[in-house]
Amino acid sequence: MSEAPLPASRAASLPLIASELALDFTNSVADRGGPQHAEYLHSGSDIILWAHHAQLLSDDDRDGALALVGADEALGSLLLAEAHALRETIYEIGAALARRETPREEDRAALTAFHARCLGKARLSASNDSFAWTWEPRTALIEAVLGPIALSALSMLTQQDLARVKRCEGEHCGWLIFDTTKNRRRRWCEMEVCGNRAKIRAFRARKLEAT
Repeated sequence: MSEAPLPASRAASLPLIASELALDFTNSVADRGGPQHAEYLHSGSDIILWAHHAQLLSDDDRDGALALVGADEALGSLLLAEAHALRETIYEIGAALARRETPREEDRAALTAFHARCLGKARLSASNDSFAWTWEPRTALIEAVLGPIALSALSMLTQQDLARVKRCEGEHCGWLIFDTTKNRRRRWCEMEVCGNRAKIRAFRARKLEAT
């Protein structure tokens, strides 16, 4: 029996609403372990399309990277595996922070090691009035795509108010967000989606109680 075809990729259209690049990357999965689990990154090409969507790759770099994985199946598979592993490491760290727990040492060590590996392929390039780590996708594709994401996660851990890391309260969601609101009362990934669904459920529950 042939396998069912994969759903159309949403890699280039997923909402980027977490306010932190690393957390946006973790949000390429919905309802982890739940009945409505959805994986949105199914191939190396999907990883590249997401990176372009998140403005990590230029149009030319996206096209060149897609050509690379199209010509080298092993490279595409490795990119996908590395991306999934990094994504789950960052998610475990972020989810622990959202629970107000200390992230596990093994997750912190894995993130640090991956970042160090990426830096081995990076250059410190002038950027406006400062400098930034940059990568060349043609010679270091995996590091060019995933290096900025690992750097984002580490910068968040070392430079941000971690009490602002939260998990969307929406049913069957679980996306991570960085709450930038002044009152720190953000509850949803998107008010128009999870927030409105919660309001509808609450309204229906009140109607049932009233009958």
